[in-house]
Formats: sequence, structure tokens, C-alpha cells
Amino acid sequence: MSHYHSLTVSRVIDETHDSKSLVFDVPAALAEAFAYKSGQFLTLRVPHAAGTLPRCYSLASAPGLDDAPRVTVKRVADGRASNWLCDKVKAGDTLEVLAPAGVFTAKSYAGDFLLFAGGSGVTPVFSIARSALASGQGRVLMVYANRDERSVIFRDALKSLAADYPDRLTVVHWLDSVQGVPSAAQLAALARPFANAEAFICGPAPFMDAAEAAMAQLGAARERVHVERFVSLPGEDEVATAPQTGGEAARAVALTVLLDGETHRIEANSGEFLLAAMDRAGLRAPHSCRVGGCASCMCKVNEGSVKLHANTALDETDLAEGWTLACQAVAETDAVTVAFPD
Repeated sequence: MSHYHSLTVSRVIDETHDSKSLVFDVPAALAEAFAYKSGQFLTLRVPHAAGTLPRCYSLASAPGLDDAPRVTVKRVADGRASNWLCDKVKAGDTLEVLAPAGVFTAKSYAGDFLLFAGGSGVTPVFSIARSALASGQGRVLMVYANRDERSVIFRDALKSLAADYPDRLTVVHWLDSVQGVPSAAQLAALARPFANAEAFICGPAPFMDAAEAAMAQLGAARERVHVERFVSLPGEDEVATAPQTGGEAARAVALTVLLDGETHRIEANSGEFLLAAMDRAGLRAPHSCRVGGCASCMCKVNEGSVKLHANTALDETDLAEGWTLACQAVAETDAVTVAFPD
């Protein structure tokens, strides 16, 4: 089960003509649950005539620098959730929110950072940039692409941040209306002095593909390139259930879970998603979307094998390295061991 909490919206901030930020009031009793890292996101439960819609929005705020968590919502054409949030939500309203999740985070703020952002993908990147500047000593290059000037989210805040850190922060604004859509070669040329930096990429899929290709052209180490991909999640009544085993009798699976430095041995059923088995056993494994779209529940298969039924978060290299998504993985062997990252 997903554990939603009711949070009050304390402020609604107009960012651009088509984006708004929602600032949440987190009561003291939930302060620990809503502690977060730069780059993580919140999942909002949005009411809709066709059923409740879960939606993931990255935190634009930075821990230790802002008093309250803040997410930024950009309108999507015909978006069932984004338009409701931008049109209907006002200060004083309450929304159901999951605790922060996501692995698009820095393990350390030592060294240099290379940040690629496209459109509303600037949200987690902006948070990471602020934390890197406040907590580290390295240089930060942000390449921020938008359709046009009026689409630039956090324009004034970025201008102020660059003025505060003139020797450490460089923001390169790329406007498609002026320069055209950036190619991998163009992004590589901009990024070349930061080829060995910790790189974070978030934005529309074509932009992210070009940025990833740029880093590959520069020979960047894959473990230093972090990509955040979001998909539009289905409504709660549209989420697929665990696959059935056909005529086969259900069998027990010995599932070992390494989580938060502890080893848990539980039982799963064949044909059951691993995360569902962890829920039944009372384990609080990290998760959010439950449809294979956000990577919050990614874990490594150390023993046995699993079948992944839905996945838009992990690439072929991730899969080859043994990573899977607990929310969509089903055991293929009688014993499986999975480890969540620390």
C-alpha cells in the first residue's frame, strides 16, 4: 500500500505563463517522513472525474536552504493533473502527498557538476545546483534549454544565483526559438570542459537523449551520468495488477531483501510483484509510482532471477548490471535476493 499524507498548500507561486510552484506546510509530526535530498520528488494524488491520478513532481526547493518543500508544475496540453493543479489549487487547500522518493541525487557535493535541464526538467536540477553551491567548493555548469524566453522557469532566481557565485556557476540558456533544437554535438561542445564532472540530465526525452549522447561522445564514465525520466502515470483504477500464473499452482518464493543495512527474509508468491510481497511483510521499501516509471524502487538482484513486466525507468545497461524495479518484478526462481541502494 502507498502511504499518502494530507499536506496543506501554504503558497502558490506563479513561475511562468504555464507553470506554478506549490509550497507545502509540513507539520512537525511529519518532518522526519518528509526529509528529502535535492533531486527527489513528491507524488501527488490528484482528484479527477475519471478516478484519482498519481503524479510525480520534482522538488524545486533545497534541503537546509528552504523552510518548506516546493514542487513546480508545468501545464501539459490536455494534461488531466497539471491543468487541475495550476487552475484549482490555492493557498489553504490540502493535497494527498507521498513522502519524498527518487534516486536522482548526488552522493557527495565534492567536485564539479554538469547539469542539463530542458523545460520543467530544471526543477530537480535547480535544487541540485543550489545544494552543490552551498555544500561544495566545485564549479557548476548548467545548460538550460527552453522553447523561448518566456518559458524559462526560475529565470530571476538563476540570475541571482549566478551573481552570488560568479566564479563557480555558469548558466547557459539555450532557446530553441533562437538557436534551434540543440544537437548532441552542440551539447558536447558546451560540456567538454566538464566532461569529468558529475552530470545530471532532466527534461523532454529528445533533449535527454541528445545530452546522453553528448556525454557518450565525450567519453564520460557512465556511473557519473545520472538521468531522470518521468512518464505520465495511469490513474489508480488503471494500474495493472500482478500477472497471473495461468493454470500453474501458486508456489512459495524465498525472498531475501537487503534494506537500510538489514536483511529481511520473507515469503513471496509466484506471480506476485516483489514490492507487493514486501508490503504484506510490513517492509517499508522505497517506492512511488508502482508502474515501473520512476525508479524509486530500483534494487539489484543478487541471487536468482526475476521478470520485469513494465519498465520505462531503467535502460539496457541498468538491466545488464542486475538492476530491477520491485514494483514490477516477479520472481522466476524459487529463491531471490534483492538489495536496495544505501
